[in-house]
Amino acid sequence: MLWMSCLPSACLFFLLLPCFPGHNGEENQQSTDIISVWEGDSISITCSMKGSENEMGTYLTTTMQPFNVIYVFKNISYILPALANRIKYSKEGMNFRIVLHNVRESDSNIYVCNTFIKNKGNHKKLNGKTTIVVVKAKNGGVVEQSPLYVNPQQGQSVHITCALKSSREDEGIYLLKTHMQPERVLYVSRQNTSTIFPAFANRLEYSKEEKKLVITLHNLQKNDSDIYVCVGVLKNSSFLSGNRKGTMILIK
Repeated sequence: MLWMSCLPSACLFFLLLPCFPGHNGEENQQSTDIISVWEGDSISITCSMKGSENEMGTYLTTTMQPFNVIYVFKNISYILPALANRIKYSKEGMNFRIVLHNVRESDSNIYVCNTFIKNKGNHKKLNGKTTIVVVKAKNGGVVEQSPLYVNPQQGQSVHITCALKSSREDEGIYLLKTHMQPERVLYVSRQNTSTIFPAFANRLEYSKEEKKLVITLHNLQKNDSDIYVCVGVLKNSSFLSGNRKGTMILIK
């Protein structure tokens, strides 16, 4: 396991790098990973490196109240001090693997791997893999969800209800598949604009009233069997808020 100290000049470079003028890359074809765990567990995120002589480092960032979690370049690394005693990483060929131990609900976030390269005198950012991490609190939680379990026949429909208990304003609600085949199902914003992801294209309807979202999944198939979790995005929050149990759908 590699554990490297951060030189002052490297730290300064890391902090300034996202501010350099440059161009965003188009490396966004990778699928989004979904990780759903309980508080106290460990999670692993793998970022790929380019291995180019023009590469200027790879880092993992969050998108909710953005901050840089870790930066790695050759034999130099920077780790966010608040996470330093819970993060370990290792290089594995052209990848580096980040492990966050003893996760907390506040670690729930959308994590993105980014790489900077030097291209004709400019700094170009290549956007890599995105990972949505949902850490389920063992007590409490601001997202109510029902039902706990449904067992429909193939071809039937089910309803899932998500409701935010928080008095804080929300930005939106996700519905995620989290176990057998983790992926995004639906995102509905506070303004009631929505994104239905490919798994349920043409098979999903929803209605929204204030902080309550009722989702109907139609024409269910065997491969739709999974645990579905409602996740709230609260305004000005630094982390995601997921339901502790979700809805288990088991197709007969």
